[in-house]
Amino acid sequence: MQLQTQLKALAEKIGKLKDQITTEESTKHAFVLPFINALGYDTFNPIEVVPEFTADIGLKKGEKVDYAIFQDGQPILIIECKSWKEKLDAHNSQLIRYFHASKTRFALLTNGIEYRFYTDLEATNKMDEKPFLEFDITTLKEGTVHEITKFHKSNFDVEKIVDNASALKYTKELKKLILAELQSPSLPFVKLFAGKVHTGRLTEKVSGEFTDLVGRAFTQTLSDKVNDRLNAALNKEAEQQQEEVPEPQERSKVVTTEEELEGFRIVVAILRRKLPVARIAHRDTQSYFGILLDDNNRKPLCRLHLNGRKKYLGVFEKDKSETKHAIESIDSIYEFTEALLQTVEDYEED
Repeated sequence: MQLQTQLKALAEKIGKLKDQITTEESTKHAFVLPFINALGYDTFNPIEVVPEFTADIGLKKGEKVDYAIFQDGQPILIIECKSWKEKLDAHNSQLIRYFHASKTRFALLTNGIEYRFYTDLEATNKMDEKPFLEFDITTLKEGTVHEITKFHKSNFDVEKIVDNASALKYTKELKKLILAELQSPSLPFVKLFAGKVHTGRLTEKVSGEFTDLVGRAFTQTLSDKVNDRLNAALNKEAEQQQEEVPEPQERSKVVTTEEELEGFRIVVAILRRKLPVARIAHRDTQSYFGILLDDNNRKPLCRLHLNGRKKYLGVFEKDKSETKHAIESIDSIYEFTEALLQTVEDYEED
């Protein structure tokens, strides 16, 4: 897909250049205009892409939005840009005013890295407070690219995008709620499930016990699903390798055990709350089984020490020092969920 290739190239460019980009104006030229170009719009055509588009409201004159994309003489998307160093949360109200004045159906707020698309699902010609599409261009998923494609010049259809926007917006909000419940189950959520399996009264003590049980049950269910997918992928890879005739080679001293792979799947099930599965990799060594972020040795997520008489899980502090914890079995890895998620947060903050 050409758009996906262009967006990936832009993401790589951002990673290389952002530390040299110091102003809002340079953010526009280095990051935002290439994004508009990727959508098929000619940024050098002032009829198609209008910079400093006037969006006056009532007696308030001189209001200008950074860019407006036109189609058939009408604005179809207004774009407000900020420096890549700025947080976007404080600029919604400004964009709401521009949206009302421009009579467009779509607005984009961006700092060149984060992108938030808005429309008027809740009230006609009044921009919703929450975006229906939100993404970080440096960590795009295939499904998000599919949604961005709908804004491409060759595909743009107002009604189709608006019809889909409602599902996108509420699905995003529901996913946030589900994730919050998985991390810390609320009392109504616990009672919903406890009431279906517990025959007695749901006293405060019983509800407290079920809070832990419900959280654990959902975590293990997700783990099982991930395991099933990983097993299917590993089996397929093994079948493909059997079909090939391998070259004779020296026997490796590193032997990856099924227990290590099972431990890896458990860690994936925990970390996928904060990371795409594709960013979690493993490398086996003679002394430990390492699990890494982005397959980078400088970004260890944890280590499994399972080959000795005693088993250990090695977790990492912010200074990347390893602390070994004795575990009875690989199921004990679930007990270190918070520590593993904290390691991810530490890397995201860097």
